[in-house]
Amino acid sequence: MRVHDRRHTALIVAIATITLFTISGPAPAAAATPPGLGRFMNAIGAVESGGDYHARNKTSGAYGKYQIMPSNWPSWARRYLGSSTAPETPPNQERVARGKFLTLFASLKSWRRVAYWWLTGSSKAAGWTAHATGYVDKVMRGYLVASDTIPTGGGGGTVTPPNRFSERSAAVHYTGSWKSAGFRAYAGGRATYATQAGASATFTFTGRGVTWFGPTGPTRGRARILVDGVYLKTVDLARHGFSAHVALFAKTWAARGSHSLTIQVVGGGSHPMVAIDEFVIRR
Repeated sequence: MRVHDRRHTALIVAIATITLFTISGPAPAAAATPPGLGRFMNAIGAVESGGDYHARNKTSGAYGKYQIMPSNWPSWARRYLGSSTAPETPPNQERVARGKFLTLFASLKSWRRVAYWWLTGSSKAAGWTAHATGYVDKVMRGYLVASDTIPTGGGGGTVTPPNRFSERSAAVHYTGSWKSAGFRAYAGGRATYATQAGASATFTFTGRGVTWFGPTGPTRGRARILVDGVYLKTVDLARHGFSAHVALFAKTWAARGSHSLTIQVVGGGSHPMVAIDEFVIRR
């Protein structure tokens, strides 16, 4: 967490009362747990600290997996743990963060706005700076591939981030003509693209899910998607404005296994380009 007490005071609390819990008790519960809470917690933790419960910002003093400011911990711990002097152990960090995220979501109604508040302490819905928008986008990209499991901090270790594979990974097999393009907003600064009908890229991996990231825009075309050799859908990448790093296709499974994702360029027309920035797998 990057800001001081105004992170606590900026929020208009939507829940009038909330039960106080002891340090050893269960995590606080809202009237209804919003969908995606576990994924959001894991995504925020990965962005803020790489999942490190012992990370400390030398400048601000923010501590732990969620980088909670020292000025906020006593009041939040009192509210969500029942004691303002509760230690910042991994389980306590998880209980406090979960309680705060639930309270924020009840007021702000979206994980994007909760992420923005976590960075800035502001509940405004528009007029964000480029830096804040980039932070929120990064959190929400992580949200797409993060674990659904709500963390408890019981292991006391760090969160293992999703596996990311660049377009140049040996796990990607290309057929046809593909070229490389550089741009600072691409993951790793580069992406691979093709315009020839039938050109394909097959990513082979082991995991519980996969997401293909790449650019969209007015010069982009269409791609056929095959998973484990079976055609699923055709994705249209054309948009009015350009975006460099977009989740273009995602697929999940109930259990971890070996799979392949194939992207085939449809080609034809005035805008046939299809590009690959990276693949992200869920363990």
